[in-house]
Amino acid sequence: MQTGIIGLPQTGKTTLFRILTGARVEAKAQPGQTHVGIARVPDERIVKLAELFQPKKLTYATVEYVDIGGMKVAKPATAGRDSASLVPLREADALMQVVRLFDDPSMPHPSGSLDAVRDIESVEIELMLNDLEQATKRLERVEKDLKKKKDPLVEAEKNVLDRCIKALESEKPLRELDFKPDEQKMMNGFMFVSRKPMLIALNLGDDDAADMQSAVARQNLSKLQGKARTAIVPFCGKVEAELADLSPAEAAELMSAYGLKEPGRSRILRATYELLGLISFLTCGEPECRAWTIPRGISAAKAAGAIHSDIEAHFIKAEVVRWEELLAAGSWAAARERAQVRLEGRDYIVEDGDVILFRHSG
Repeated sequence: MQTGIIGLPQTGKTTLFRILTGARVEAKAQPGQTHVGIARVPDERIVKLAELFQPKKLTYATVEYVDIGGMKVAKPATAGRDSASLVPLREADALMQVVRLFDDPSMPHPSGSLDAVRDIESVEIELMLNDLEQATKRLERVEKDLKKKKDPLVEAEKNVLDRCIKALESEKPLRELDFKPDEQKMMNGFMFVSRKPMLIALNLGDDDAADMQSAVARQNLSKLQGKARTAIVPFCGKVEAELADLSPAEAAELMSAYGLKEPGRSRILRATYELLGLISFLTCGEPECRAWTIPRGISAAKAAGAIHSDIEAHFIKAEVVRWEELLAAGSWAAARERAQVRLEGRDYIVEDGDVILFRHSG
């Protein structure tokens, strides 16, 4: 699963990309320049189970991030002309907009002042204008096809496009619209960028690190909170950059000085994972303790396919235990004696934190 990092220039996007992925890239990315990196999702469950099973290998869930470089500030004369730089985002599953809320006289904000709502709306307009251009072009082709021959599927596509264009012209991102399952398949083919889930990462100054929620409250973001497929996470880029270069003991001391319970990196990664609608089930044993990424709401048989297609094809049963119960029991055998291990069929809906041992005939 891939998340595209977007935002105006000088917001700390590339710095955040480095913090999340550990990639060694220049702090200032040029417009149109892309970086791709993998970030490991922190998971204390894997760590604790590894202490029990002493595996040879630990494998965490991951999120792929792509940093596309700074977007241009939307103005009446130039709005919607940043289309080329948005092309890499069409393949992304979600977006993360980094919004600057730190003051640095040596690096002035492109708009001259700090205003979260203005910057969020500015970037959102670019996304919607890009989608409007794509939707309008597609609609023109669809209408030509319908003049030649009536087709129920093409007619349905026209109706979806008409609805999208109407929303975009009223400055409503497509992620806020609801679609039926057959319409969602059409939308996936269009790859509209304003339809993708949006994580808003507020990059605060280090003076706000000790009380981030108060800093967020001052930004008047109430109309964004609670919007469909949208989440807001504050972080302190300067502090996070320092933490990334410290040993665990030194990092813990610095977080304590700022009153932080965990790094902002961890909160952003978890928020990304949740926004994508993902969960993890776990497999544990001597060879490996591993978190497997699956969409929320899928069956045990489909989850088995995340490991190998043969396990899904030859699925028999799944032995399932909650991770905390397995940890408390001390072993699979002890958990079975406590009747905490359940035998589930192929239609069982896997829950986040299930530890599963698949039985199969493959």
